[in-house]
Amino acid sequence: MLKIIKIAARNLRRYKRRTLLTSSLVTLGVVSVLLFVSVAGSFKNMMIGQITDSMLGHIQIHQKGYLASIDSLPLNRNLKEMQALKIEEVLAANPAIEAFSPRIKLGAMFSNYTETTNIRLNAVIPEQEIATMPLLIKRIAEGKKEGLLNKGEIVIPDLIAKGMKVKIGDGIVLVATNKDGSVNGQSFTVRSIIEGVTGPGGRDGYIHLDDARTLLRMEDKEISEIAIRLKDLHGLNKAFAGLKAELEPIRNKMDRPVFEVHTWEKLTPFFNIAKMIDLMTLFIKIMLVAIVLVSIMNVMVMAVYERINEIGTIAAMGTGPGKILLLFLTEGLLLGILGTALGVIISLVSIAALKAAKISFDFGQQQGLILNPTLNPSDIISIALIVIFIAVLGSLQPAWKAAKMDPITALRHV
Repeated sequence: MLKIIKIAARNLRRYKRRTLLTSSLVTLGVVSVLLFVSVAGSFKNMMIGQITDSMLGHIQIHQKGYLASIDSLPLNRNLKEMQALKIEEVLAANPAIEAFSPRIKLGAMFSNYTETTNIRLNAVIPEQEIATMPLLIKRIAEGKKEGLLNKGEIVIPDLIAKGMKVKIGDGIVLVATNKDGSVNGQSFTVRSIIEGVTGPGGRDGYIHLDDARTLLRMEDKEISEIAIRLKDLHGLNKAFAGLKAELEPIRNKMDRPVFEVHTWEKLTPFFNIAKMIDLMTLFIKIMLVAIVLVSIMNVMVMAVYERINEIGTIAAMGTGPGKILLLFLTEGLLLGILGTALGVIISLVSIAALKAAKISFDFGQQQGLILNPTLNPSDIISIALIVIFIAVLGSLQPAWKAAKMDPITALRHV
């Protein structure tokens, strides 16, 4: 086998220009794919991080049926106190969970005493919300950031602040209807103004959980949802499956499911963007396969055509078809290895240069996000193996043709 590798390497050196051109095409394909995977993966992870770490969390738990009517923020589908305690007990015992935050989600009328508009509110326990949403504080554009808020304070979205000319320290009134249909109002002080995750248009503000219960005249400690942050997002599917298996079989007195568990992917349309990035990556890989396959097949077909006399000579000397086949497959293998190795080296250098350049961009209203392209070893290994396999596969038809060539006919070829 070693002798065949030496002969194959010598044959590639004999045709340096063709070898260089073919390996360059393979290298170009590898570099294109690896750079796209690293940059697209960086953008995807940044987008997911902004959404999960400042708004949704990695997993959310609701009462069964809440998510289907979430647009109307139904207060009659809140989790009861004992149900919430059961969930918190399960979460506290789960080693994969870093933090969780109970919330009440409600709609209200927002008034600055001269104008009125509607607002969506997230009522939270500030300490738990900050632990679960570590990027939430960074969305605050004006006002105090430390501690998020206190009782009697409200964090309002920039859309409402600009539209109604409300400033930090102003007094406002919230009017809300509870699940029994009674209306109640409560005054608040504007503590800070928060930017939306996805750009202008967000109407979500924040108040303290205790203030929401007072505003809604809740006698029991109900909550709308519990948002969960995992220690490692890569363990999302495992953690989700564990929580689902533990909570969703629980049934009430009417033998109906009590809880529903959802990952962030089911809670936002931005998951579709993440899937589109994955789909684009797949198409880029398919293009790489096509480039390698065409390049290798072309060079090997030409190699067989130009070396017909040589093939006839070694066949007449007693070289079996199997060894001739192996010789040409080895040449394709070496071309694939050479192009892949150069591609990986150039890609790693290029990624290091992109990191050093610290390219920034904006996502929604989050400005100055730094691009951080990275490559997982699994991506490098998988792409390298695909390229090398396709290089050998592309050599198979020309190699088979060479192995089946009649020695006498080959020697007479001019």
